[in-house]
Amino acid sequence: MKYLYKKNILRYFIELSYDGTSFHGWQRQNNAITIQQTLEEAMTIVLKESISVFGAGRTDTGVHAKKMIAHFDINDFNLEEFDFIFKINRLLPKSIVVNNLIRVNNEAHARFDAISRTYYYYISQVKEPFKFPFYYYFKEKLDWNLMNQASKVIIDHSDFECFSKSNTDVKTFNCKIDSAFWETYDNGGVFKITSNRFLRNMVRAIVGTLIEIGLRKKGLKDLKEILESRKRSNAGYSVPANGLFLTEIKYPQSIYLTNDINQR
Repeated sequence: MKYLYKKNILRYFIELSYDGTSFHGWQRQNNAITIQQTLEEAMTIVLKESISVFGAGRTDTGVHAKKMIAHFDINDFNLEEFDFIFKINRLLPKSIVVNNLIRVNNEAHARFDAISRTYYYYISQVKEPFKFPFYYYFKEKLDWNLMNQASKVIIDHSDFECFSKSNTDVKTFNCKIDSAFWETYDNGGVFKITSNRFLRNMVRAIVGTLIEIGLRKKGLKDLKEILESRKRSNAGYSVPANGLFLTEIKYPQSIYLTNDINQR
């Protein structure tokens, strides 16, 4: 994108949280309401300038984010004195909240500069009506210890085509998973996974496969064979989107020009 008519372009990272229940994912679409579209329209009104935001990833329909990062450019404008976060949050729907704004260098990119991303997937084994939109209700008994053993097998692997949505247009299916494990609590568990990148539907397919292992329908040997096969049809089912949260994204400190400008 060229800015021949602008003298001084500033780039910012915006940190936001959202409940993805009523949205068709992050990425703008022609005939559906998305997070990106809603955010861009609100920012354009507040800043009185056409704004495009570029997210760190593309969460699917119904997936939530405790922490999403996006970047945007604006013509020389003192956002520090504008009270931007307060004004944008007044305009955004209750399901989207801007938490922070940080000045970054003009080459920084929310997607390509991310070092790692972390997702959490929540399972409850009791029916909880007040938390229902944010967890997967699964009442059958699971072997959490065996599921954690399987998680270690996944960490040791690098090609995850078997967990990728079919017909995904990517150059490589390789991902470097730094950690993957289950934490249990009284009524369920949460799967926490950190990687340099994720494929489409990858986390939900991994969780579905680990559940089948937790039910002892599959074993650790089966998991190794699934990974080596690189076939999505061999892996487990894709769990519902509502239990999945993007929770953390990390970047090199060198891209930041200032500390947090303001927080809500």
